[in-house]
This record gives sequence, structure tokens and C-alpha cells, in this order.
Amino acid sequence: MEEETAVQLLQRYRRDRRILLDFLLSGSLIKKVVMPPGAVTLDDVDLDQVSVDHVLNCARKGGMLELSEAIRDYHDNSDLPQMNNGGSTDEFFLVTNPESSGSPPKRAPPPILVSTPAPVIATAPVFAPSPVVSLSSVEKSESFNSTDVRELTVDDIEDFEYDEDELEEVDVARIPRRNTNDVADLMPKLPAFATGITDDDLRETAYEVLLACAGAAGGLIVPSKEKKKDKKSRLMRKLGRSKSENVVQSERTPGLNGLLEILRAHMEISEAMDIRTRQGLLNALAGKVGKRMDTLLIPLELLCCISRTEFSDKKAYIRWQKRQLFMLEEGLINHPVVGFGESGRKASDLRILLAKIEESEFRPSSAAEVQRTECLRSLREIAIPLAERPARGDLTGEVCHWADGYHLNVRLYEKLLLSVFDILDEGKLTEEVEEILELLKSTWRVLGVTETIHYTCYAWVLFRQYVITQEHGLLQHVIEQLKKIPLKEQRGPQERLHLKSLRSKFEGEDLSFLLSFLSPIQKWADKQLADYHKHFAEEWATMEDVVLVAMVTRRLLLEESDQVIQSTSATDRDQIESYISTSIKNAFTRSLQAVEKLDTMDEHSLALLAEETKKLLKKESTIFTPILSQRHPQAIIISASLLHRLYGIKLKPFLDGAEHLTEDVVSVFPAADSLEQYIMSLIASACEEGNVEVNFRKLTPYQVESISGTLVMRWVNSQLGRILGWVERTIQQERWNPISPQQRHGSSIVEVYRIVEETVDQFFALKVPMRPSELNGLFRGIDNAFQVYSNHVVEKLASKEDLIPPVPVLTRYRKEAGIKAFVKKELFDSRLPDETKPREINVQTARTLCVQLNTLYYAISQLNKLEDSIWEQWTRKKPREQFIRKSIDEKSTSFKQKGTFDGSRKDINAAIDRICEFTGTKIIFWDLREPFIENLYRPSVSQSRLEALIEPIDTELNQLCDIIVEPLRDRIVTSLLQASLDGLLRVILDGGPSRVFSPADAKLLEEDLEVLKEFFISGGDGLPRGVVENHIARVRNVIKLHAYETRELIDDLKSASGVERQSGGGKIGGDTQTLLRILCHRGDSEASQFLKKQFKIPKSSV
Repeated sequence: MEEETAVQLLQRYRRDRRILLDFLLSGSLIKKVVMPPGAVTLDDVDLDQVSVDHVLNCARKGGMLELSEAIRDYHDNSDLPQMNNGGSTDEFFLVTNPESSGSPPKRAPPPILVSTPAPVIATAPVFAPSPVVSLSSVEKSESFNSTDVRELTVDDIEDFEYDEDELEEVDVARIPRRNTNDVADLMPKLPAFATGITDDDLRETAYEVLLACAGAAGGLIVPSKEKKKDKKSRLMRKLGRSKSENVVQSERTPGLNGLLEILRAHMEISEAMDIRTRQGLLNALAGKVGKRMDTLLIPLELLCCISRTEFSDKKAYIRWQKRQLFMLEEGLINHPVVGFGESGRKASDLRILLAKIEESEFRPSSAAEVQRTECLRSLREIAIPLAERPARGDLTGEVCHWADGYHLNVRLYEKLLLSVFDILDEGKLTEEVEEILELLKSTWRVLGVTETIHYTCYAWVLFRQYVITQEHGLLQHVIEQLKKIPLKEQRGPQERLHLKSLRSKFEGEDLSFLLSFLSPIQKWADKQLADYHKHFAEEWATMEDVVLVAMVTRRLLLEESDQVIQSTSATDRDQIESYISTSIKNAFTRSLQAVEKLDTMDEHSLALLAEETKKLLKKESTIFTPILSQRHPQAIIISASLLHRLYGIKLKPFLDGAEHLTEDVVSVFPAADSLEQYIMSLIASACEEGNVEVNFRKLTPYQVESISGTLVMRWVNSQLGRILGWVERTIQQERWNPISPQQRHGSSIVEVYRIVEETVDQFFALKVPMRPSELNGLFRGIDNAFQVYSNHVVEKLASKEDLIPPVPVLTRYRKEAGIKAFVKKELFDSRLPDETKPREINVQTARTLCVQLNTLYYAISQLNKLEDSIWEQWTRKKPREQFIRKSIDEKSTSFKQKGTFDGSRKDINAAIDRICEFTGTKIIFWDLREPFIENLYRPSVSQSRLEALIEPIDTELNQLCDIIVEPLRDRIVTSLLQASLDGLLRVILDGGPSRVFSPADAKLLEEDLEVLKEFFISGGDGLPRGVVENHIARVRNVIKLHAYETRELIDDLKSASGVERQSGGGKIGGDTQTLLRILCHRGDSEASQFLKKQFKIPKSSV
């Protein structure tokens, strides 16, 4: 159980004490109970002023109990500490059931204030406050700005009755649900009472007014007092009832009297006071034929008709009389609405009489009664004319003006309105609320209440009760009453005139009635909504009704005066925007303070602040925006933009100081960028089409991506330099040995990929915002690294021309010796054969070349995986950059297709082609130079056939296939086929003077070409037949030319020689160069003579 307040403890002590005393007095423990003067039954005795110690002593002695002595003993010992004479300081008495009463008290009872009575001053009586707090005023009548305390008397508290019906209605363990927070802000702007009357005084007087108005309708009777039966048994049943048992409510007395009884209980009026008041009002009306009870000067009539003997003790009477006198002074003299006119001079006389009446109680009894009677007679002569001043506003007819000051009226009416709340649950309206409100209308004539005043006061009472109890259902009733308040144009002319006259001075301001009551409601609502993140964090469903209350109240106040209009926002949207702005700033400040108190060793405070701001904005968009957007469609835009600016102010100094990718940068940048993107997405979702850019331009971008991109590019460039250095080092250390039989590539490429992948992982491990330009920079750097690697692989590769021996000088058949050779530059290469080859050529082995090929293939095959991996990580890192991936599919010039690793692929493929071509040339022109280039078809075709070279070529080919990876097999075999065909053409066209061919050799050459073709096809296991056929086609054409006779060749050469002989072709399909070389290798005189005469070709030296 929560710790009880001092008021709740006092309530518990009071209740237990009364139950104990009633049990003792109603039982057989005491032989006889003597009632005090003026009391007939225990109903007339205030048990709160009976000494429990005195009663217990009488019970022990078994003697007679005089209650007057017990009451006197209580007052005599009220200032002394309570003793139980038990000798132990650890003992205490508990008369209630612990289960239903809760835990024992956790602290001492509240202190009892002690003060001495102030002297009576005749001219202006001022009474010192009594020492004891009135429980009823604390629990039911906390209202306005009263802080007075006074002594409990016999008539202060409702008598405890043990009727079965009433017992069933009381929950012993009930504790009122009160929340006094912010109630001070709801006090209406009304002046304080000069007499110092308290809330209890107002409540009791309000009940008296209600009885008088009810009596005007003829429904006022004095109830009879019936003795209670079998109190002990019923009390024990009540005390023994479990908390879990249902409380059965009794049926109330039907009609007006039953309703008045409910109101008496709700207003905490004792039965004794109720009976005295009813009897006094009936006595006052006796003999006044045609006089309505509600036109009586109620306080004066009660003073005249109720005597001192009707009270059980003097203190109660003095307090009652003082209240009546104060009410007369406040009602007749202070703050009147209707002027006094000629009767104004009597006001001072009235004050003197009131003081004399109060002073009379301190005189001897005989003199006091004489003085009191004379003063009351004089008071009537002065007060009646004042009370019967001309009627006000539209309230014509016979109206009593003793309560003319409207702030006194509305305070009395407020006490009556408080009776609409359930006595067991103050957050609910009682079931009889409609009947009560209808009954309260009877007081409107006396109190000058109109519909506007009623709805305004009722709305204020309901709203204040909501603030105290936090019962959401009351807000609905508040809104209903506020909407019923008519606007100016809806009021009648007399009501407008009457309301215009209701003015009050408060703290130097001249306020109207509506402004006095509605401005506190608006002030409270504005205060709550100005920090709705705090006040509605858990009760956000209530916020919508509070906003409605604020808007309706604001609308009513806007038409009150020009001054109010000028001091209030122009539109509801402006007011909503003010709520959002203030609340967002307050919430952001709390988040900032909370972050500053946290331990930020693991994460920078700005990163934590960004996360908190994002949470705040999520709550704003999901909970509060749906409510606020009903009156301001751009509510989320306002809150998001403001949070963007507030966080940006804190972020800017950090951004200005960021120069490197430190831990703080890596912590703050992603959080800030994520927050900004979330803010922009919310704004975009709330904007109408076409307004997104307009709202974005109002923001000052953080530029986190730009600053982060600069820092990332610095890091990328440093890492790419490291990669290039690593490439250089691995190439220098590479020995081109396969890593394993399964991994037939070099180790250098593995190291290069390792360092590249490490760099990529580190790049994406940077949790900072990045743009596509940073990714593009990474791609370009890696692309350049692989280009450098591929260039390093082939840079030491010898040139293919260095492997091919020089083409021999064209000569004719040697029988034509003596003819001097004159060779035209444009037809013949005058370079002499380099027979010695003095310079050394660095030619790698076939194994080394194959490992290089495998390495390059590994590089290009893994490049695709690397590229896909980078794109996948980029997509995960930046899902909002989907437009990049879309452009890949939509545009042929997309970023990925155009600028990723195309440079590497091109260079690696070129390097593979060059090594393959070099490998084939090396085997044919270098490794097999002697059997192929030098000795094939020497001295004749029939004596040296190509078939003899198949075995060495096959040997070389097997060595290649053993090392080369499968995807490159066809490429390396194709290069060997190409080199073999080049060697064959070299032999039959530029074989030198030692090779002579005749038309008959063409068939043999054709057979050799078929052998070579079938070798590379290998029965389907080699190259595709179509590929081989395409490559040998050009050689086949040359061999066909060898089948022609010399004359045909000469004629065709002559026809093709002319101006176009360098590029033209003859009828038989050969170009001039091919025909010329075939003629140079013909062993007949006709060809020799033609070459000598036509082309000045020298004779062979062989």
C-alpha cells in the first residue's frame, strides 16, 4: 500500500474511534448513559468530542457514564499526550479488521495545531482560526484558495448511524482518490473574502440555501428521530465483513426528501444541523403569509430562529453564529452587484451590529441574551431593505439580494455542484446526477445563476474533479458542458446585460465572469499540452479530450474582449503549433539531460542523443500526431523539422571538428544520418505531392554524408596505396609454382585477393554514411590494382617476334644464276637472316606460362564474386540507394556495367591472349624450330612429311594440358593450332631457297593439312571441328595455289600486278604476294625467267 497522507491517516483514526465509542455506548459494558443537555439520543452527540479514556474508565468501574463529563474531559485533555498506562511503549490498540483497514500506520498522527482566541474588536471583528483541521473541508470541500483551519465541533461531522442500509453503503477501507497536483492552477480568478469564510462555511450555507429553495416548493419537512435497534449486532457484522464482499446499496426514500437526504450525505451535513436548519426555516416562515421561503434573508432568519440551547456545546454555536454573521457581511456589504443607492450609509451600521452580536457571546448569559436580541432587531431593520433592492438583470420579481456579489454566489453554487459526485468514487457521477441538477435549478433565483453561469461553473467543477481524480470519463462531461455554454449572439439581451455586470478585481485585473472561470481551465490545459510528452506519456488517450477542452475554452474566451484576442494566437493551428514547439523543446531538453547523466564511455553522447531523439520522434508520429493533425495537418512536419534543427545545433560543432575517421566519428555519423533520413521520410510521407522539396529546402542539412564521404575517401586512398604496394611485393616474390595439384595458380594472386577483401571488409565495417562516389572510388582503386597485377605478369614476357626467325630473302631457281638481284623495297624484306642469334632471349618454360595463365584466370574468375559481394554489402548498408541497383537493370550505361572492374577484365583477358599466343609461338617457332621450321619438306615434300611432327607436338600439348586449368584448355590449344598453321605457311611460302614445290606436291600438302586438322580435333576430344576448319581455311587456300601450273600462276600474277598488285588478287584467288612466293619456290626455268625479268629477284645461292 502506498504511504498514506496526513489527511488519510486522520480520517482512519476518526473512523476507528467513532466505531469503538459507538460499540461501547450501545452495548452492556456501561450500565447507564446520561445524555448531555440538548441531546435526546446518541444521534445528537458528536462522538468525536467524547473522551475514550473517560468511557473506558467508567466501563472498568461499572458505573454510570455522563457524556457531558466525557466531552469536558476530552476538551480539557486535548492538549496533553495520550497515555494508556500500560507500562510498555510498544503496545497499541487496533479496533478494525487489519485486512480491511490496511497496514498499521507508518508514521505518527498529524500534529494538532494550538492557538489562542483573538480578542474581539467591535468595529471590525476578526476571528483567529481554530486549531483543528476540518476533515470535511479537506475531503469534500477543497475548493478555490481557502487555507483556513478551525476546531472540530459537535455539529461539524455527520453523526455515525448504524442503520443497516447506511452501513452497507460505507466501505471501511475506502481511501479517496485524490491528485492535488496542479489544482492550484485551476483556482478561478476571484477576490478573497474579507471575512475569511472557509470552504466549510460555504458548504454549510449552500445547503441552507438549497433547503430554503426546496422549501419554497413546499417539500421541506423535519424528519423524526428514531432510535436505532440492535446496533451491536449490526456493527459487528459490518466490522466482520470482508473487503471482497459486495456492498448492497439500500433503496433511498423516494421524492424530494430522499434526494435532499442524498445531498445532505454528499455535502457532509450532520443530521443535527439538518434538523436545526429545517426547523429554523419553517419557524421563520410561520406567520408570513404569501412569503416564499427562498425570498427570506436566510442567515438573518436562522440567527433569529435558532437559539443557543439547540447546540450541544457553546463552541459549536459560536462557530455557527460567526458563519451566519460573516455571510451577512459578505452578502450585503462586500462586492455587491446591485448598488446600495440611498441605503449605502447603513453599511457601516450593519458592520457594527454584526460585531456586537458576535461580542455578546462573551458577556454574561443574561446580558448576552439582551444584547443579542436588541442587535438582531436592529439588524433586521437595516438588512431587510438592503436585501430587497431592485431586481438584477432579467431576474425580475421578488428576489432576495443578500448574496448579491456574484463571486459569493458562484462559490455557494460550486458547493452545491460538488454533490453530483459519487460519495464512494469521487471520479464518477452519482446515479442521481440528473435529479440533483434539476433540484439545483431552484437555487438559481437566489444565487443569480443563469444557464451560462450554470454551464460554466459546472464545467469548472467537473474539470477540477478530473484533475484531482484523473478519471478520464469526467473529461467527456466537461466537454459536453463547455459546448453548452452559449456564445454572445446566442444569449438573450437581459442575460448579456447581467453577465456584463459580473466583474471582479483580481491581482489588478478587471475580469469578466467567463474569464475568471475559463481562463484557469485554459491555463491548465495549455500548461499540460505545452509539455504533452511528459503529461500524456502514459495517458495519451486523454490528450485528445484535453486538446478539445483547450480549443473550446479558447473559442469562448476569444469573444470576451479585444485584449484577450490580441494576447491569444490568431488561429487554432497557431495554438497547436505552439503546443508542438514547446513540448518538443521540453522533451528534447529532458533527453539531452538524460544522456548527459549516462556513462558515455562506450558510445559518444551525440550518438545516444540521436537515438533518443529518434525514439522521441517515433512516439510523436505514432501517438501524438494523429491527435494533433486533426487540427493541424502538418503537425508531424513541424515536430520533425524542429527536432532536426535542435539536434543539428548540438551536432554542428562536432561536424566542424571531424578530420579523421575516429571512434567518435564512426559512432556519431551513422546515428546522425539515420536520424536525418528518418526525419526526411516522415516529412515526405506527410507532404502533399509537389511540396516535398519545398519542406526539404526549409531544413538545414547536416551534410553528414558529404563530410563522411571526404573522410572515407582519405581512408580509401590510403588503403589503395597499401594494396598497390602489396601487389608489387607479391609479384616480386612470385616463383610461378602451382600451390597444389588442385590449385594450379600462383600464390601471389591469393595474397592480392586477401588484401583486397580485407580492405573491402574494412570499408563496409565503417558504419559511417557513404555516397556512391566513395564506392566508385573503391571500385576504381581495386580495378587499378588488378590491372597493375596483370601488367606485371606479362611485362617480362618476351616478344613473339623474337621467337620467329627472320623471313629469308626471296630468290628464284638457281639455274638462272648470273642475273643480279635487284629487290624492290616495297616487295621484299632486304634483312638478312640472323643465323647466329647472339642476343639471349628470356623465354619462360611452358609450365611457367601455364601457371601464369591459371593465375590470371583465377584473378578474372574471382573478380565476379568480389564484385557481387561488394554490391551485396552495399545494398545491405544503404538500402535507400535502390536507385543504383535499378539503374543497373534499366540502363546499359549503368554504374556497375560501366565503371566497376571492366578495366581489369580487359587487361587480364588481353594478358591471357598474349600468353596463349606466346606459348603457341614458343612451341612451334622456338622449341620445335629445327624439325618444323628448318627441316619440314626439305629436301622435298615426299621425303619430309608433317606426320613426323605430330608426336613432338602431341608431347608439348600433353604437357600444357597437364597444367592448364580446364576453362583455358581450348584457348591454349587454339593458340598452338594457330602457331602450327603459321609455321606451315612459313614453310610453304617463306621456306627459303632450300625448299622447292611442284604442282604434284599440292596433294601431299593437302594430306598433311588433314593430318594436322584431325590431330587438333582428336576425334571430338579436342577443339570443335568448326573452329579448326575456320583456322585451316587460309592454309588450304594457299595449298590449292600450289596445285596450279607455273603458266597459270604467271598469268594470274601478271593480271593482278598492275597498279593494284600490292593488294589485288588474281583470277585463281591468290594475292600477288602469295603468288610471287609460290613462284619463288617453283623449281622450273619458266618461273625463274619470269621472276628475273619481271621482279628482278636474284637467283638462289643454294
